[in-house]
Amino acid sequence: MRHGVARFVTGFLALPVGLYLFYVVWPFLQAAGYSLTDWGGYSDRQQFVGLENYVRLFSDELIRKAFWHNVFFLITVPLFTIALALFLAFLLNVGGRGDKAGIRGVFGSGLYKVIFFFPQVLSLVVIAVMWQQIYRADGQGLINGVLMKIGLISEDDPITFMYDPEPFLGVPAVLWWLLLIAVWSGAGFYMVLFSAAMQSIPKDIFEAAILDGAGRVHTFFRITLPLLRDTVSVAWVYLGFIALDMFALVYIMTPSQGGPNHASEIFASVIHFNAFQKGQFGYACAIAVALAIFTILLAALQLRITRRERIEY
Repeated sequence: MRHGVARFVTGFLALPVGLYLFYVVWPFLQAAGYSLTDWGGYSDRQQFVGLENYVRLFSDELIRKAFWHNVFFLITVPLFTIALALFLAFLLNVGGRGDKAGIRGVFGSGLYKVIFFFPQVLSLVVIAVMWQQIYRADGQGLINGVLMKIGLISEDDPITFMYDPEPFLGVPAVLWWLLLIAVWSGAGFYMVLFSAAMQSIPKDIFEAAILDGAGRVHTFFRITLPLLRDTVSVAWVYLGFIALDMFALVYIMTPSQGGPNHASEIFASVIHFNAFQKGQFGYACAIAVALAIFTILLAALQLRITRRERIEY
């Protein structure tokens, strides 16, 4: 009987595992191989250079700049997205008034969930194009147009948004504007994720806390957040992957796909720049492999730090 189950499972998994190996693992191994060469991408000529491309990473000023930009997104995207999603989820589930039926969310919480989740049904490219019109650096842009109408800025001095490389709090301003889009587009999904997790927590726990005199703030930090720790940990890992990518937003919205003056460069845009503009596919593959290894190690570290015994309730 056990042998029959093993054959069934093996036969069921053979095709998807084979497709995964062919379309995911094999291309990654190819990229690792190309990273050891000086392949230009447009010819068959390849010369083995060993670890030369990897050594070059440490002296590349553009890589260093992209690394710190990715670190900025790695910290801020999960932090602000999770904070906003938790706040919204708490309001929509247990933020309303208590009555005979118990603790409930704010009035119209179902409608709010649909509205906040709406960006998830849009392609990231559509979102980027939409925000291009919002961020336009002239009177035709939504924000600049409104501010000009009410007299807060003049037509000769609009907000430049994506064309602003000047630092704000030590970080190029263009990165803050990209961060706003990333948080806006992602908060709705994690709000729904946290809402589902909150709904699995017995309402008796919240009601008992309120009867004991705990306020909503104490209830959130003492009860809700600890019980959602596993869900928040998983969300942080996924958002970390998103923060290490950000390529679509940078490619579509910034001048020169990483500008102005390389102020919004990230690892993904540097890979594209070296591969398709400089014709250095071998070096671009080395950057991609280094990014993949860094991502895997970061995810493993995050899961290791947040690992704990499961809380039963």
